[in-house]
Amino acid sequence: MNDLPLDLGKLAWTDVRALVSQPGGCAGLLPVGATEAHGPHLPLDTDVTIALGMARRACAALRRQGRAAVVLPPVAFSVAEYAGAFAGTLSLRRETAVAHVSDVLCAAARNGLRPLALANAHLEPAHVESLRAAAADAAARSGADVRFPDVTRRALAQRLTDEFRSGACHAGRYEGSLVLADDPGAVKDDLRRTLPEVGASLVDAMRAGKTDFLAAGGGLAYFGAPALASAEEGRATFEVLAALLVEAVLAAP
Repeated sequence: MNDLPLDLGKLAWTDVRALVSQPGGCAGLLPVGATEAHGPHLPLDTDVTIALGMARRACAALRRQGRAAVVLPPVAFSVAEYAGAFAGTLSLRRETAVAHVSDVLCAAARNGLRPLALANAHLEPAHVESLRAAAADAAARSGADVRFPDVTRRALAQRLTDEFRSGACHAGRYEGSLVLADDPGAVKDDLRRTLPEVGASLVDAMRAGKTDFLAAGGGLAYFGAPALASAEEGRATFEVLAALLVEAVLAAP
């Protein structure tokens, strides 16, 4: 089992058949992100990179513990209205996002993948709500056992970095560090090092009713301190994110 690729898309159908036949079944980890602006220094697929990094590390950890697991192809589109004023952002309607994720979860469940766990790195409230709705819909339609370690929940957020907890964490030190850890070539590093800190809390702005990055004070589509990002911090944060996902998979139903 440990010799097989982590990604479902790199497996043959016979490999998947063997994995779901393992004692205890095979978990399916679904990375979820968005295609949206992440400052002038990070790529549009930042959330997808982070979600994949979280899922692949969790999958490897589960296999080391003797638990069969695979990483599903990532979801790269969702509700992303906050970044809508910035070029390259591709936002879906809520109902489209819910239906898409629900259908993927149902298809995975029909293939025998249980439990299913969402590795989510896009934190826009409407998107997070759409994931909860998709998980509930998939459970109702197919009996899918879906786990969602939601880092926007206080108990889980407390295990992450200071910047993350501050709410000023879109394309700043937190996300910049994660991308530096897994896809450093995608970072405009010389530019990143010159960017001033944007201390406004995006979370507080959302709570105050602001509905886009510009209104929230993110004129360049970032919040936090990009210049302080490091690959070392990113690797440490990935370990925490992966642990949250492993815990969700191994928790009793």
